[in-house]
Amino acid sequence: MRAKLVERNKAIDLRRQGLSYSEIQARVPVSQASLSFWLRGIDLDDSHRQRLADKKVVGQREGAEKVHREKLDRVARTLRTAEREAIQFLSTKELLWIIGTVLYWAEGTKINEWTSWERATFTNMDAGMIRIVREWLMRYCSLIPDDFVYALYIHPDADVTAAQSYWAQNLGITKARLQTYFKRPNPSPRRKHVGRTYYGTMRMTVRRSTLLTHRIMGWIRAVVRHCGVV
Repeated sequence: MRAKLVERNKAIDLRRQGLSYSEIQARVPVSQASLSFWLRGIDLDDSHRQRLADKKVVGQREGAEKVHREKLDRVARTLRTAEREAIQFLSTKELLWIIGTVLYWAEGTKINEWTSWERATFTNMDAGMIRIVREWLMRYCSLIPDDFVYALYIHPDADVTAAQSYWAQNLGITKARLQTYFKRPNPSPRRKHVGRTYYGTMRMTVRRSTLLTHRIMGWIRAVVRHCGVV
C-alpha cells in the first residue's frame, strides 16, 4: 500500500509540473486507469495546457510522417518485387500475362503524383477485353470473383435493361452485382454509340487494391524497359 501511495504522490507531482499522461507513465509504471483515477482532480495552468497542446500537434505530425514513410516503403518493396516478377514472365513468354499487362497499360487506372493510391480499375466497351483482363488479374494476382466490382455507364436514352442483361451474361455475373450510372445526355447527331448494339461502358474495379495498382505499374515499367524504349 505504501508503494502505491508513493507512486500516486509522484504521479500527482509530475502532473502539476505539466507532464502528459504518457510522460508520467514513463516514470511511474502504473495502468492508465489508475493514473486517470489519481489525477482526475488535478488542474493545469494555461502554460501547461499550451505545452501539452503543442506536444499533441507535434506527435500527430510525426505520426502522419511515419505512416507516410511506411507507405512509401511498402510501395518501393512492391515495385521491386513486381519488376522481378515481370522479368520472369517476359523470359518465359507468358502470353496472357503480356496481353493483360499491355491492355491494362492502355485502359486501366494509372498511378501518378496526384493519384498515388488509386484502386486497380479497367474500363472498356468490349466484353471480351473485360474478361481477358479479369482472368489476367485472377491468375497472376491471386484474385477471386468476389474481389471485383462492376459499374455500367450508359446514356439514359439507351435500352438499359438490355445492356444490363448483356453485361451480366457476358461476364457471368448476376444483375444485382451491376451498379448502373447514367452518362450526361448527348443529343449530338454525330454520336456513334447508339442503337440496339449499344451496351454502354463497363468499369471493373478491384476492391482494396491500391498496392496492387503499384504492382501493375511495376510490371508496366518492366515491359517498357524490355522493349528498349526508355
